[in-house]
Amino acid sequence: MSKPKLYYFNGRGKMESIRWLLAAAGIEFEEEYLETREQYEKLLKDGALLYEQVPMVEIDGMKLAQTNAIMNYIAAKHNLYGKDIQERALIDMYAEGARDLMVPMMHRPFLPSAEKESNLTMIKNKAKNRYFPAFEKALIQQSGFLVGNQLSVADLNLLEAVLMVEEIDPHILSEFPELQILCDLLTTCFPT
Repeated sequence: MSKPKLYYFNGRGKMESIRWLLAAAGIEFEEEYLETREQYEKLLKDGALLYEQVPMVEIDGMKLAQTNAIMNYIAAKHNLYGKDIQERALIDMYAEGARDLMVPMMHRPFLPSAEKESNLTMIKNKAKNRYFPAFEKALIQQSGFLVGNQLSVADLNLLEAVLMVEEIDPHILSEFPELQILCDLLTTCFPT
């Protein structure tokens, strides 16, 4: 079996959660950074980019696009997607919540300068008042992971969201000890 090959820009963005997931699954992978327009156009010409966008992962003879599809495939294949349909629904719910927090962070570099400060305030407020309290509550109700008693793709999405927010406010987890414990555990066990 060949290593999965990841196609993305030389940055974190939507590919970083996929990298975390592969690391957690113990899967080695290769990366091709799209650094020129020609590289991107070649993938388009070859029909590799279904929706003309990345991330794209070549894995098990497929060229998968769309972050959720990629992550759900890898997670299901490597027992990181719950034990039943109810756990998968909860995992999807938490993973989507984490992604909702990540999207404004990923768009931030492309905003006009005049909007960046208000965007920063909005992100910190949503993290501190909406998303992190919900995740903290879930972690308290469970046994250290968001769903069930084992690591899932939702935990890894949450980790990436937290790391993004910590870049703008390194102390934001001070009120969320369970989140801090989970993130410390994951960054120690699965460094990318």
